[in-house]
Amino acid sequence: MRVKVLSRNPDDYVRETKLDLQRVPRNYDPALHPFEVPREYVRALNATKLERVFAKPFLSSLDGHRDGVNCMAKHPKSLSTVLSGACDGEVKIWNLTKRQCIRTIQAHEGFVRGMCARFCGTSFFTVGDDKTVKQWKMEGPAYGEEEEPIHTILGKTVYTGIDHHWKEAVFATCGHQVDIWDEQRTSPMCSLTWGFDSISSVKFNPIETYLLGSCASDRNIVLYDMRKSTPLKKVILNMRTNTLCWNPMEAFVFTAANEDYNLYTFDMRFLESPVTVHMDHVSAVLDVDYSPTGKEFVSASFDKSVRIFPVGKGHSREVYHTKRMQHVITVKWTSDNKYILCGSDEMNIRLWKANASEKLGVLAPREKAAMNYNQKLKEKFQYHPQIRRIAQHRHLPKSIFCQIKEQRIMREARRRKELNRRKHSKPGSVPLVSERKKHIVAVVK
Repeated sequence: MRVKVLSRNPDDYVRETKLDLQRVPRNYDPALHPFEVPREYVRALNATKLERVFAKPFLSSLDGHRDGVNCMAKHPKSLSTVLSGACDGEVKIWNLTKRQCIRTIQAHEGFVRGMCARFCGTSFFTVGDDKTVKQWKMEGPAYGEEEEPIHTILGKTVYTGIDHHWKEAVFATCGHQVDIWDEQRTSPMCSLTWGFDSISSVKFNPIETYLLGSCASDRNIVLYDMRKSTPLKKVILNMRTNTLCWNPMEAFVFTAANEDYNLYTFDMRFLESPVTVHMDHVSAVLDVDYSPTGKEFVSASFDKSVRIFPVGKGHSREVYHTKRMQHVITVKWTSDNKYILCGSDEMNIRLWKANASEKLGVLAPREKAAMNYNQKLKEKFQYHPQIRRIAQHRHLPKSIFCQIKEQRIMREARRRKELNRRKHSKPGSVPLVSERKKHIVAVVK
């Protein structure tokens, strides 16, 4: 049997007396610098500081609406086209390259409650307070023609949301119930209902296209299967969910925007507890949209801010706000993963960079190499206190800053009260409930 042992000469590392200097092992290879890590740390620190210096995310404001922007839709085939609907029934089509409105339609009387584009990009659908569903051509009318919808469906109740199937000529509306429609028919193919409350939002799954999810005002998130024409299951939360969005890369994952200031990412197979609770907003979250990569999502809130969250983390990596921006009603992440659009109460649509310090335009090869090198350095040293402090610091409006402070005090008081109750109660009578399970009331199948 052969045994391999380590063999060291004590003369290489043991001092003769305690007054001698410690011997430091050194590699004499000229390619290796003795202060490589300290130099890299300084470079990472400088790169982090420069990132914050160049963080100017706001690009432009698209103004032209005469009332608050209530909903938006992306064109499935064109990156530069976006549609928006306002509270006065007006729909506008925008060209993002020119940053101007190319067409205006007076689509409904009252609010435009929801809109979506057909998967092929030739037409789009709108629903409004006048109990109608209208289909419009994406191209404008020819010279001398009037602006008329292709089809109009008159419903019995007000529709609050609409979404189109990702592959077939089928769309879903919600209101009093979820209706599945064929584009060629004026009556729904099937109606799905579970409970008696109004439904605020409905969304098709982009991967498993026969699945759809909806949010009801009785605090439910209900999942449906179009093939069975029945609801699958529902999860009841403590407060109402305003809307949800499916992850475009993971078929079972969706994120729900809730009234209790949080967002919840669920796996639809295990609804008993959310995968992640995303906490940072200080008012109700009104809209959410995923990036095309499925790694991040953007949320719009009543607290006049827009936040970007990594999917697996509980806190946002970025917050956007301006002095003039009021309650943000709707938000969209563009299909090239570079920009974010948000529509707010004060009649403007704002265009932001998804990465605040990213340089737009063509990059030279040396610029690309330097950018990638700096990115790797920042990742390597991201947990060092100095670098972490600079990278995470954000200036916030005074109202949001004060509310965050107030909520921190309230949360600490609740935690202290629970600890005291547990301390002075019979062991086991006050159970320890995790943050994830606190907000779930029940799952019904």
